[in-house]
Amino acid sequence: MSTASPDETTSTQNDDTDRTPVAVLGLGMMGAALAAAFLRAGHPTTVWNRTAAKAEPLVAAGATPAAAPAEAVAAAPLVVVCVSDHASVRAILDPLGGALDGRTVVNLSSGTSREARETAAAAARHGAAYLGGAIMAVPETIGTADALLVYAGPRTLFDRHEPVLRSLGAGTSHLGDDHGLAALNEMAVLSVMWNVLNGFLHGAALLGAAGVDAAAFAPLAKNGIETVAGWVPDYARQIDDGDYPVLDASVDTHLTTMRHLVDESAALGVSTELPALVRALADRAVAAGRGGDGYAALIEQFREPSDG
Repeated sequence: MSTASPDETTSTQNDDTDRTPVAVLGLGMMGAALAAAFLRAGHPTTVWNRTAAKAEPLVAAGATPAAAPAEAVAAAPLVVVCVSDHASVRAILDPLGGALDGRTVVNLSSGTSREARETAAAAARHGAAYLGGAIMAVPETIGTADALLVYAGPRTLFDRHEPVLRSLGAGTSHLGDDHGLAALNEMAVLSVMWNVLNGFLHGAALLGAAGVDAAAFAPLAKNGIETVAGWVPDYARQIDDGDYPVLDASVDTHLTTMRHLVDESAALGVSTELPALVRALADRAVAAGRGGDGYAALIEQFREPSDG
């Protein structure tokens, strides 16, 4: 008969429950970071990678190596996949067939929302439950308060595995039942990041043509980026409302300055492709009668399919 107090018994049971075995398939920089975070959180972790040597540091830290995906899947009810794309995911999972039956697959590989839905359907055919996920963090932050990971799929499935998934980052959230929502949000965030970075690189090229180091430009660029970040919540409200008041300058006014940027780029021998694209969007907005609106009205141009 146990002499443990009720509190102690509950604690032990919770500890056992929280130590759900996990299998991690794919041990690139991010996959290895995921496996390491599960290990630190106390989860028995089985790992597999096509190049077996990549598992060695994790095995030294307590992970169990698997010689094949089927062996890894057999070891855990929760299977986390992190490889280069959905084609690679399918190449690993499809041959497993019934070995996936009763497992939950959490796919943290990048891809489109359509691919996420197709992969979810393929997993279901093998009897597996599926959560699509997206990692909005760098490997070194995985397992910390700075890591943001989002998931999509049945809410009940997410709730069941959330305690384990939270081992990967405090910023863990569910976006909706549509399996494609995590991938779609990832693509949207990447659009923001690449456009910000490309704007900085173009600006650095302009100043570099005048002999100004990028390091000297960086503080001004950072201030501009932070200013724009502060506008985002209000722009979001305007987009949702379909109303674009002029808060700083109209599209007409912005367009005049955009033309200056194209001219400056050409005069300095710097590529005009990026500013010319921005100007073209504003030109179309004016032609559509949006010249007197605020800048957020350009959302209407992004909603239109491109000719290419």
